Amino acid sequence: METRVVFDRTRAVCPACGFIHFTDPKVAAGVIVELDGKVLLVRRNNEPFRGFWSFPAGFVDAFEDPLEAARRECLEETGLEVNITGLLQVIGGREHPNGADIVIVYRATVTGGQLHAGDDADLAEYFPYASLPPLAFRATRKALGLE
Repeated sequence: METRVVFDRTRAVCPACGFIHFTDPKVAAGVIVELDGKVLLVRRNNEPFRGFWSFPAGFVDAFEDPLEAARRECLEETGLEVNITGLLQVIGGREHPNGADIVIVYRATVTGGQLHAGDDADLAEYFPYASLPPLAFRATRKALGLE
C-alpha cells in the first residue's frame, strides 16, 4: 500500500491493483428510556470516563441493524428488554480516540427483564432530570437535551 490523494483525501492505495482503503466510521447506538419522569442511565466501568454516567449504548457490529444494536446494548448493560418507539437523534463527532464517529439515539420503553448492571456498566439506575449524576459524554448531554 502507498499513500495517495484520492477523492480529495489522503488514502492507502494498492499500487498493483488500485484498491483504495476507505476508513469506515465507527457507529454506536443507544436508548433513552424514561419512567415516571426519570431517565435510565448506566455508570461506566471502563475508561474513558470510568465512574461517569451515560444512556445505555455501544458499538454497532458489522452487518447489524443499529436498532437491534441499541436493544442489545440496553439488555447487556441494564438487564432490560426494550421496544424502540422512535429515533431521537443522530449525533456526530468523535469525542475520544476509541469513540464512535456517529451515535444513533432511540427512544425506548421497557418490555421485560430485571434492572441490573452488566457488561461494561457497574450500576444502572433511573435519575430525575433535575438531579443527574456526572455525565460521561457530550452525546449523552445532547441526547438528554442539556446541550
